[in-house]
Amino acid sequence: MAILITGSAGFIGSHLTEKFVNDKPQVEIIALDKLTYAGNLENLSEVNSKDNFRFIHGDICNQVLLDKIFDENYIDAIFHLAAESHVDNSIKNPNTFIQTNVNGTVSLLEAARKNLDKSNPVFYHISTDEVFGTLGKTDKSFNEKNPYKPNSPYSASKASSDHFVRAYGETYGLDYIITNCSNNFGPKQHDEKLIPVVLKSILQKKQIPVYGNGSNIRDWLYVKDHIQALYKIHKSKILNETFCIGGGVELDNLTLVKILCEETDKLLGKKSQSKELITFVKDRAGHDFRYSIDNSKLMGSINWSPNEDFIDLIIETISYYLKKYKK
Repeated sequence: MAILITGSAGFIGSHLTEKFVNDKPQVEIIALDKLTYAGNLENLSEVNSKDNFRFIHGDICNQVLLDKIFDENYIDAIFHLAAESHVDNSIKNPNTFIQTNVNGTVSLLEAARKNLDKSNPVFYHISTDEVFGTLGKTDKSFNEKNPYKPNSPYSASKASSDHFVRAYGETYGLDYIITNCSNNFGPKQHDEKLIPVVLKSILQKKQIPVYGNGSNIRDWLYVKDHIQALYKIHKSKILNETFCIGGGVELDNLTLVKILCEETDKLLGKKSQSKELITFVKDRAGHDFRYSIDNSKLMGSINWSPNEDFIDLIIETISYYLKKYKK
Protein backbone atom coordinates (compact mmCIF):
# COMPACT_ATOMS: atom_id res chain seq x y z
CA MET A 1 0.00 0.00 0.00
CA ALA A 2 1.22 3.52 -0.82
CA ILE A 3 -0.05 7.08 -0.55
CA LEU A 4 0.91 9.57 -3.24
CA ILE A 5 1.21 13.23 -2.19
CA THR A 6 1.66 15.83 -4.93
CA GLY A 7 3.12 19.24 -4.13
CA SER A 8 4.84 17.54 -1.23
CA ALA A 9 7.73 20.01 -0.97
CA GLY A 10 5.43 23.01 -0.73
CA PHE A 11 3.95 24.70 2.32
CA ILE A 12 0.88 22.59 3.10
CA GLY A 13 2.16 19.52 1.25
CA SER A 14 5.30 19.22 3.37
CA HIS A 15 3.31 19.35 6.61
CA LEU A 16 0.93 16.69 5.30
CA THR A 17 3.82 14.51 4.14
CA GLU A 18 5.46 14.70 7.56
CA LYS A 19 2.19 13.73 9.24
CA PHE A 20 1.67 10.64 7.10
CA VAL A 21 5.32 9.52 7.17
CA ASN A 22 5.43 9.73 10.98
CA ASP A 23 1.95 8.36 11.73
CA LYS A 24 1.82 5.60 9.11
CA PRO A 25 5.23 3.86 9.23
CA GLN A 26 3.75 0.74 7.59
CA VAL A 27 2.65 2.71 4.50
CA GLU A 28 5.02 3.97 1.81
CA ILE A 29 4.59 7.70 1.29
CA ILE A 30 5.51 8.74 -2.24
CA ALA A 31 6.20 12.47 -2.43
CA LEU A 32 5.94 14.02 -5.90
CA ASP A 33 7.02 17.59 -6.58
CA LYS A 34 8.24 19.56 -9.59
CA LEU A 35 10.32 21.77 -7.26
CA THR A 36 9.31 25.07 -8.80
CA TYR A 37 10.17 28.26 -6.91
CA ALA A 38 7.53 27.44 -4.25
CA GLY A 39 8.82 23.91 -3.57
CA ASN A 40 11.80 23.31 -1.31
CA LEU A 41 13.32 19.95 -0.39
CA GLU A 42 14.44 21.44 2.93
CA ASN A 43 10.75 21.39 3.90
CA LEU A 44 11.02 17.58 3.93
CA SER A 45 14.35 17.35 5.77
CA GLU A 46 12.76 15.84 8.88
CA VAL A 47 11.45 12.80 7.01
CA ASN A 48 13.77 12.28 4.04
CA SER A 49 15.73 9.55 5.84
CA LYS A 50 12.66 7.59 6.95
CA ASP A 51 12.26 4.08 5.51
CA ASN A 52 8.68 4.68 4.36
CA PHE A 53 9.44 7.93 2.52
CA ARG A 54 10.31 8.23 -1.18
CA PHE A 55 10.70 11.46 -3.14
CA ILE A 56 10.12 11.73 -6.89
CA HIS A 57 11.11 14.89 -8.74
CA GLY A 58 8.46 15.28 -11.41
CA ASP A 59 5.62 17.23 -13.00
CA ILE A 60 1.93 16.33 -12.59
CA CYS A 61 1.47 17.32 -16.25
CA ASN A 62 3.76 14.44 -17.29
CA GLN A 63 1.23 11.68 -18.05
CA VAL A 64 3.96 9.11 -18.81
CA LEU A 65 5.56 9.67 -15.40
CA LEU A 66 2.23 9.50 -13.57
CA ASP A 67 1.23 6.27 -15.33
CA LYS A 68 4.61 4.78 -14.42
CA ILE A 69 4.17 5.70 -10.74
CA PHE A 70 0.75 4.05 -10.65
CA ASP A 71 1.89 1.00 -12.63
CA GLU A 72 4.84 0.33 -10.32
CA ASN A 73 3.07 1.00 -7.01
CA TYR A 74 -0.15 0.02 -5.28
CA ILE A 75 -1.52 3.54 -4.78
CA ASP A 76 -4.29 3.45 -2.18
CA ALA A 77 -4.82 7.23 -1.92
CA ILE A 78 -3.76 10.39 -3.69
CA PHE A 79 -3.52 13.70 -1.85
CA HIS A 80 -3.36 16.32 -4.56
CA LEU A 81 -1.83 19.60 -3.39
CA ALA A 82 0.40 20.49 -6.35
CA ALA A 83 -0.79 23.83 -7.69
CA GLU A 84 0.15 27.32 -8.72
CA SER A 85 -1.34 29.34 -5.89
CA HIS A 86 -0.34 33.01 -5.96
CA VAL A 87 -3.22 35.19 -7.13
CA ASP A 88 -0.98 38.04 -8.30
CA ASN A 89 0.97 35.63 -10.51
CA SER A 90 -2.27 34.27 -11.97
CA ILE A 91 -3.26 37.77 -13.03
CA LYS A 92 0.08 38.25 -14.80
CA ASN A 93 0.27 34.78 -16.36
CA PRO A 94 -3.02 32.85 -16.31
CA ASN A 95 -1.85 30.17 -18.78
CA THR A 96 0.58 28.73 -16.23
CA PHE A 97 -2.30 28.27 -13.80
CA ILE A 98 -4.47 26.59 -16.42
CA GLN A 99 -1.65 24.21 -17.32
CA THR A 100 -0.80 23.14 -13.77
CA ASN A 101 -4.09 23.46 -11.90
CA VAL A 102 -6.43 22.21 -14.62
CA ASN A 103 -4.42 20.07 -17.06
CA GLY A 104 -2.17 18.71 -14.31
CA THR A 105 -5.17 17.68 -12.20
CA VAL A 106 -6.77 15.93 -15.18
CA SER A 107 -3.51 14.07 -15.87
CA LEU A 108 -3.49 12.84 -12.29
CA LEU A 109 -7.16 11.88 -12.48
CA GLU A 110 -6.46 9.91 -15.63
CA ALA A 111 -3.65 7.98 -13.96
CA ALA A 112 -5.97 7.19 -11.05
CA ARG A 113 -8.83 6.20 -13.38
CA LYS A 114 -6.63 3.68 -15.18
CA ASN A 115 -5.95 2.01 -11.82
CA LEU A 116 -9.52 1.63 -10.59
CA ASP A 117 -9.42 -2.13 -11.20
CA LYS A 118 -6.01 -2.51 -9.57
CA SER A 119 -6.04 -0.46 -6.37
CA ASN A 120 -9.24 1.63 -6.50
CA PRO A 121 -7.45 4.75 -5.19
CA VAL A 122 -9.24 7.56 -3.35
CA PHE A 123 -8.57 11.03 -4.76
CA TYR A 124 -8.25 13.74 -2.08
CA HIS A 125 -8.33 17.11 -3.81
CA ILE A 126 -7.14 20.03 -1.70
CA SER A 127 -8.73 23.24 -2.99
CA THR A 128 -9.54 26.76 -1.84
CA ASP A 129 -12.44 28.82 -0.55
CA GLU A 130 -11.69 31.33 -3.31
CA VAL A 131 -13.75 29.22 -5.73
CA PHE A 132 -16.87 30.63 -4.03
CA GLY A 133 -16.02 34.23 -4.89
CA THR A 134 -16.43 36.98 -2.34
CA LEU A 135 -18.67 37.87 0.61
CA GLY A 136 -20.01 41.13 1.96
CA LYS A 137 -19.32 42.09 5.56
CA THR A 138 -22.61 40.65 6.87
CA ASP A 139 -23.05 37.73 4.45
CA LYS A 140 -23.22 34.20 5.82
CA SER A 141 -19.99 32.20 5.73
CA PHE A 142 -19.23 29.90 2.81
CA ASN A 143 -20.42 26.33 3.14
CA GLU A 144 -20.49 23.30 0.85
CA LYS A 145 -23.73 24.45 -0.82
CA ASN A 146 -22.40 27.80 -2.05
CA PRO A 147 -22.32 28.19 -5.84
CA TYR A 148 -18.95 28.68 -7.49
CA LYS A 149 -18.19 32.30 -8.48
CA PRO A 150 -14.41 32.56 -8.95
CA ASN A 151 -13.07 36.07 -9.54
CA SER A 152 -9.40 35.52 -10.40
CA PRO A 153 -7.58 33.27 -12.89
CA TYR A 154 -6.23 31.35 -9.89
CA SER A 155 -9.63 30.68 -8.33
CA ALA A 156 -11.12 29.90 -11.75
CA SER A 157 -8.43 27.27 -12.35
CA LYS A 158 -9.09 25.71 -8.94
CA ALA A 159 -12.85 25.76 -9.52
CA SER A 160 -12.30 23.95 -12.81
CA SER A 161 -10.13 21.31 -11.15
CA ASP A 162 -12.79 20.80 -8.45
CA HIS A 163 -15.38 20.16 -11.15
CA PHE A 164 -13.13 17.66 -12.94
CA VAL A 165 -12.59 15.71 -9.72
CA ARG A 166 -16.33 15.51 -9.10
CA ALA A 167 -16.97 14.61 -12.75
CA TYR A 168 -14.49 11.72 -12.61
CA GLY A 169 -16.30 10.52 -9.51
CA GLU A 170 -19.68 10.61 -11.21
CA THR A 171 -18.53 9.33 -14.61
CA TYR A 172 -15.91 6.72 -13.77
CA GLY A 173 -16.68 5.84 -10.15
CA LEU A 174 -13.41 7.28 -8.82
CA ASP A 175 -13.86 7.83 -5.08
CA TYR A 176 -12.94 11.34 -4.04
CA ILE A 177 -12.95 14.00 -1.34
CA ILE A 178 -12.81 17.72 -2.18
CA THR A 179 -11.80 20.17 0.53
CA ASN A 180 -11.98 23.95 0.26
CA CYS A 181 -9.79 25.63 2.86
CA SER A 182 -9.33 29.22 3.96
CA ASN A 183 -6.02 31.13 4.20
CA ASN A 184 -3.35 28.96 5.81
CA PHE A 185 -0.53 30.30 7.96
CA GLY A 186 2.38 28.76 9.82
CA PRO A 187 5.98 27.56 9.29
CA LYS A 188 7.40 26.80 5.82
CA GLN A 189 5.18 29.18 3.85
CA HIS A 190 6.81 30.72 0.79
CA ASP A 191 8.29 34.22 1.11
CA GLU A 192 5.76 35.69 -1.35
CA LYS A 193 2.80 35.26 1.04
CA LEU A 194 1.47 38.01 3.31
CA ILE A 195 2.82 36.96 6.71
CA PRO A 196 6.40 36.21 5.54
CA VAL A 197 6.40 39.46 3.53
CA VAL A 198 5.44 41.47 6.61
CA LEU A 199 8.02 39.80 8.86
CA LYS A 200 10.83 40.15 6.34
CA SER A 201 9.96 43.83 5.86
CA ILE A 202 10.10 44.41 9.62
CA LEU A 203 13.53 42.81 9.91
CA GLN A 204 14.85 44.76 6.93
CA LYS A 205 13.11 47.96 8.08
CA LYS A 206 11.43 48.25 4.69
CA GLN A 207 7.93 49.39 3.83
CA ILE A 208 5.19 46.84 4.59
CA PRO A 209 2.85 46.81 1.56
CA VAL A 210 -0.89 46.59 2.27
CA TYR A 211 -3.36 46.44 -0.62
CA GLY A 212 -5.94 49.25 -0.85
CA ASN A 213 -6.94 50.41 2.63
CA GLY A 214 -6.38 47.01 4.27
CA SER A 215 -10.08 46.35 4.82
CA ASN A 216 -10.22 43.00 2.97
CA ILE A 217 -11.14 40.21 5.38
CA ARG A 218 -9.70 36.69 5.48
CA ASP A 219 -10.42 33.56 7.51
CA TRP A 220 -7.10 32.31 8.94
CA LEU A 221 -6.39 28.58 9.39
CA TYR A 222 -3.27 27.26 11.11
CA VAL A 223 -1.58 24.83 8.72
CA LYS A 224 -1.26 22.03 11.29
CA ASP A 225 -4.98 22.29 12.08
CA HIS A 226 -5.60 21.90 8.36
CA ILE A 227 -3.37 18.81 8.24
CA GLN A 228 -5.16 17.30 11.22
CA ALA A 229 -8.49 17.78 9.45
CA LEU A 230 -7.23 16.09 6.27
CA TYR A 231 -5.73 13.22 8.27
CA LYS A 232 -8.99 12.64 10.16
CA ILE A 233 -11.06 12.78 6.98
CA HIS A 234 -8.81 10.09 5.50
CA LYS A 235 -9.00 8.01 8.65
CA SER A 236 -12.81 8.28 8.75
CA LYS A 237 -13.14 6.51 5.37
CA ILE A 238 -15.78 9.07 4.31
CA LEU A 239 -16.01 9.14 0.51
CA ASN A 240 -17.45 11.28 -2.28
CA GLU A 241 -18.05 14.38 -0.15
CA THR A 242 -16.97 18.00 -0.11
CA PHE A 243 -15.82 19.75 3.07
CA CYS A 244 -15.07 23.39 3.85
CA ILE A 245 -12.16 23.85 6.27
CA GLY A 246 -11.68 27.18 8.04
CA GLY A 247 -9.80 28.49 11.05
CA GLY A 248 -12.63 30.49 12.54
CA VAL A 249 -10.51 33.64 12.85
CA GLU A 250 -11.65 36.49 10.59
CA LEU A 251 -9.40 39.52 10.42
CA ASP A 252 -9.06 42.37 7.98
CA ASN A 253 -5.59 42.57 6.47
CA LEU A 254 -4.64 45.80 8.25
CA THR A 255 -5.52 44.35 11.68
CA LEU A 256 -3.47 41.23 10.98
CA VAL A 257 -0.48 43.30 9.85
CA LYS A 258 -0.68 45.41 13.01
CA ILE A 259 -0.78 42.26 15.18
CA LEU A 260 2.29 40.95 13.37
CA CYS A 261 4.09 44.26 13.95
CA GLU A 262 3.21 44.37 17.64
CA GLU A 263 4.12 40.75 18.41
CA THR A 264 7.33 40.91 16.37
CA ASP A 265 8.43 44.07 18.18
CA LYS A 266 7.85 42.28 21.51
CA LEU A 267 9.89 39.25 20.45
CA LEU A 268 12.73 41.45 19.21
CA GLY A 269 12.60 43.67 22.28
CA LYS A 270 12.21 46.69 20.04
CA LYS A 271 11.04 50.02 21.38
CA SER A 272 10.31 51.32 17.88
CA GLN A 273 6.93 50.85 16.26
CA SER A 274 7.12 48.60 13.20
CA LYS A 275 3.58 49.73 12.40
CA GLU A 276 5.15 52.92 11.07
CA LEU A 277 6.45 50.85 8.14
CA ILE A 278 2.90 50.10 6.90
CA THR A 279 2.37 51.52 3.43
CA PHE A 280 -0.86 51.31 1.44
CA VAL A 281 -0.37 50.29 -2.18
CA LYS A 282 -2.66 50.07 -5.23
CA ASP A 283 -5.29 47.39 -4.70
CA ARG A 284 -5.11 44.10 -6.54
CA ALA A 285 -7.34 43.74 -9.61
CA GLY A 286 -10.54 41.87 -8.74
CA HIS A 287 -9.57 41.69 -5.07
CA ASP A 288 -12.18 39.63 -3.19
CA PHE A 289 -13.43 41.52 -0.14
CA ARG A 290 -14.11 38.75 2.38
CA TYR A 291 -13.70 35.01 2.86
CA SER A 292 -15.34 33.15 5.73
CA ILE A 293 -15.82 29.42 6.30
CA ASP A 294 -18.63 27.55 8.02
CA ASN A 295 -17.03 24.41 9.52
CA SER A 296 -20.32 22.85 10.64
CA LYS A 297 -20.37 19.91 8.22
CA LEU A 298 -16.76 18.98 8.90
CA MET A 299 -17.06 19.26 12.68
CA GLY A 300 -20.21 17.15 12.57
CA SER A 301 -18.52 14.45 10.50
CA ILE A 302 -15.18 14.02 12.27
CA ASN A 303 -13.81 14.83 15.71
CA TRP A 304 -12.03 18.04 14.71
CA SER A 305 -12.07 21.74 15.50
CA PRO A 306 -9.51 24.50 14.82
CA ASN A 307 -7.13 25.67 17.53
CA GLU A 308 -8.54 28.69 19.33
CA ASP A 309 -5.19 30.08 20.54
CA PHE A 310 -4.66 32.31 17.51
CA ILE A 311 -2.20 34.75 19.09
CA ASP A 312 -0.07 31.89 20.44
CA LEU A 313 0.02 30.35 16.96
CA ILE A 314 0.92 33.71 15.43
CA ILE A 315 3.79 34.10 17.92
CA GLU A 316 4.99 30.58 17.08
CA THR A 317 4.82 31.44 13.38
CA ILE A 318 6.68 34.73 13.85
CA SER A 319 9.41 32.95 15.83
CA TYR A 320 9.92 30.48 12.98
CA TYR A 321 10.39 33.22 10.38
CA LEU A 322 12.57 35.39 12.58
CA LYS A 323 14.91 32.43 13.02
CA LYS A 324 14.81 31.71 9.28
CA TYR A 325 15.40 35.28 8.12
CA LYS A 326 18.07 36.06 10.70
CA LYS A 327 20.21 33.37 9.06
